[in-house]
Amino acid sequence: MIDSIQTHDTKPKPDNDKILLKVQGLKMHFKGPRKSIFPWQGNKMIKAVDGVDFEIKSGQTLGLVGESGCGKSTLGRAVLQLKRPTAGQVIFEGRDLCKLTGNELRITRRRAQIIFQDSYASLDPRRSIGYTIGEPLLFSGMTDAKIRRERINELLHLVGLNPNYENRYPHEFSGGQRQRVNIARALATDPSFIVADEPVSALDVSVQAQVVNLMRSIQVRTGIAYLFISHDLRVVRYISDHVAVMYLGRVVESAPTETLFSNPQHPYTQALLESIPEPKWEKDAKHEALKGEIPSALDSPTGCSFASRCPFVMPHCRTIDPELTLLASEENHHVACHLITEPNHLNES
Repeated sequence: MIDSIQTHDTKPKPDNDKILLKVQGLKMHFKGPRKSIFPWQGNKMIKAVDGVDFEIKSGQTLGLVGESGCGKSTLGRAVLQLKRPTAGQVIFEGRDLCKLTGNELRITRRRAQIIFQDSYASLDPRRSIGYTIGEPLLFSGMTDAKIRRERINELLHLVGLNPNYENRYPHEFSGGQRQRVNIARALATDPSFIVADEPVSALDVSVQAQVVNLMRSIQVRTGIAYLFISHDLRVVRYISDHVAVMYLGRVVESAPTETLFSNPQHPYTQALLESIPEPKWEKDAKHEALKGEIPSALDSPTGCSFASRCPFVMPHCRTIDPELTLLASEENHHVACHLITEPNHLNES
């Protein structure tokens, strides 16, 4: 279990004076399906990501959690410009990635990489792992084959694989080993930031622990920052410095990791933590189980997007969308909930 993992590395303290990545008002909207049994849906927009703000400091891990379909993976791809955002800013190392194109964007991407969920599908089955890891080096201008091979061997050693494996193919490795190859490829160009999109969800629990510990060890050595996307709250708690909770394209709560797990404020966050077997926060507290399904991003509700499932819903929750607000009682803890930010309205219900 992730809860029982031990590591000899000490988690590095983020450089509080340096914000590596700052995302402001990020939106990712798609056109609705052209053909539908409901004609009125054809002109609607799918709001996969709808105005997200967050920042990540150097050496820090931001955990991003939420149900499937809430927009986590789309957000990760939009940050790296793999999908061009509809609106907003992505300030990375002082430059707005949304404004970069062509060669400028390619050069900047060397410093920002991604690890995908499916360790097999993200590797070319016709190429050896040595070629796969070395390809980013070749594209970045490392044309000397000897130097490139030395770097490949160094990367394989860094992720715990035998350098002699460089001529083997993806099908010859286990899922955990393939994910180590993906990590090595992501590290090839010495990035300062990596989006890890569900990197351990397809792995066995024991292998998850190994890969997560590897990522932490690499962070200790290099000071790299992660956006760690996952639905597994135990993994997120273990690796993250700060956690953001997404629901239907919006961040509804954001706080330092232990603050969020010990004192969750948003009803959705509370419901997520209740779903963990034997949750460690307020074991004696009793909260209603989360009911219903997440609304469609094609037909987003007015007001608070969580109103249709919230056990504490108030009349104005259905008409007024709450803003992500900093709590006065806790440092760096933001919540988008009328119940928390406007408790006087509770009497209206």
